Amino acid sequence: MATRADPHLILVGLPGAGKSTVGRAVAAKLGRPFADLDVEIERRAARSVAEIFADPGESHFRQLEAEVSAELAVLPSMVIAPGAGWIANEAAVAPLRQQARIIHLRVRPETALSRLTADMTIRPLLQGPNRLDALVRLSDTRRASYESADEEVDTDNVELQEVIRKVTWLAADWRAG
Repeated sequence: MATRADPHLILVGLPGAGKSTVGRAVAAKLGRPFADLDVEIERRAARSVAEIFADPGESHFRQLEAEVSAELAVLPSMVIAPGAGWIANEAAVAPLRQQARIIHLRVRPETALSRLTADMTIRPLLQGPNRLDALVRLSDTRRASYESADEEVDTDNVELQEVIRKVTWLAADWRAG
């Protein structure tokens, strides 16, 4: 069981990197709670992320993201899957950074797009005629933020169970260290 002294484990990456899928599995293996930040924001706002982005806008969503992050910072250790832009929102990252370990789930935009085809309507920053171009832009824009993670795990051409194993091992290694 995780304690307050154990670091939070935060999974970051592009949409389609596997943050929520890997996060749920790793949380179960580690016996920790799992938090999907977008789901929590939607619950509190009683609106979808897409609706929040549409009105009142992305800046309001980023403010909600920072508020939820600050609340999670004081809770016992958990596995957290924030939205893809969380890592670039310093107001959201700052409250968690000192008591967390961040893992970047690296994925090529092409692979991410192939994983996202079923739920594109809920991805406000990927609307438009060329979703691959949008993912490439997000990847380029957020590259430095993603590279600030403590570790990186490649999810391209890697079986899901192997990604889960690597992330679980890293979390256990940090706890032991």
